[in-house]
This record gives sequence, structure tokens and C-alpha cells, in this order.
Amino acid sequence: MIRRPPTVVCYICGREYGTKSISIHEPQCLKKWHNENNLLPKELRRPVPKKPEVRTITAKGFYDLDALNEAAWTSAQSQLVPCNVCGRTFLPDRLIVHQRSCCPPGPVVFTSGYKQPHW
Repeated sequence: MIRRPPTVVCYICGREYGTKSISIHEPQCLKKWHNENNLLPKELRRPVPKKPEVRTITAKGFYDLDALNEAAWTSAQSQLVPCNVCGRTFLPDRLIVHQRSCCPPGPVVFTSGYKQPHW
């Protein structure tokens, strides 16, 4: 059985990184987050994500990576914004793209020659 090296979840984007590279990734990710957030319409701008403080230390004196990753994942998920039509959640820049095609629920109308299946 091959054992994967431990990874840490980024509290901004929710992706996994190695324990050595997370310290390189986080400042770059936060800078990218600021750049993207500033391009959004004012009503979709979000507050700056805060790094979760997890003080859970194991008996051996190490941080509990599972607790740290869970807190980071929750922080990253809190950055998602719900669609006001369907309720699905997206990053704000992706929400704008989604809303172009999201329609309120109702009868499906086919405009091509395709016939609706009868179930």
C-alpha cells in the first residue's frame, strides 16, 4: 500500500497542497483572491477570508491535520454564493456566468424538433 504524503487544504480556494508548499501558495492565493474580488460588482464582493485558527495539538505535539483541514475546507466553502434562482452555490465570478443560463423552474419548452419523452 502506497502512503500519500500529508496535505493541507487552502482556506481560500479549498485545494490541497503539500505541507511545505502551502506556505508558498497561501500568499499567492490571497493576492489572486483580492484581484478577482475587486473585479466583481459591489453586491457580489466578499469580505477577506480569515485563516482559521485551529489549536488542536496531538499528544506528540503536532497539529491535528484533520481538524485543520476541516476548518480550512469550511472556510473555503463559506466563500461560495448561492444563485437567487436555483439555490446552487458558486464562486462569485462563476455565479455571473451561471446566471446567464439559469432559468426559474417551470415547464420545459423545446424549441428544436426534439420531442419531449413521455415517462
